[in-house]
Amino acid sequence: MSTYLPAVFSTVRTDGFDRKIDRMFDEALRAFGTAEGAWVPACNAWEDSNGFYVQMALPGWEPKDVTLEVNDQVLSVKGEKTEESSDSRKHLMREIADGRFVRIFKLPTIVDHDKASAIYKNGLLTISFPKREEAKCRRIVIEG
Repeated sequence: MSTYLPAVFSTVRTDGFDRKIDRMFDEALRAFGTAEGAWVPACNAWEDSNGFYVQMALPGWEPKDVTLEVNDQVLSVKGEKTEESSDSRKHLMREIADGRFVRIFKLPTIVDHDKASAIYKNGLLTISFPKREEAKCRRIVIEG
């Protein structure tokens, strides 16, 4: 599932029509085999006066299983993890995902990609993009 963050960094889509469009694209990707076995981790995106942030829920994942790339204002988050198989294990319920995923975010032009950072803590991956200095809000003193 891709989330486009146009203009200034929109949040994850919330209206029903957009969710249906996202679902349609996800189903189309699965039909072509590019999303076979794929799942979509829960995600938050927000902005403050200093930067933009993307946070993904990846419980049980290791940082080595996830790849982050920024290319032409697009952030790609990809992950792949397989559970060790066991002939003696029979799942009665399985809601903690593994497999592979891809999330794509269109970033605003005012972020500084070179200063991006990522932290994985307590099952949450947080990716931070600071705003460029010229894009930050500043106060202008009125003389007179």
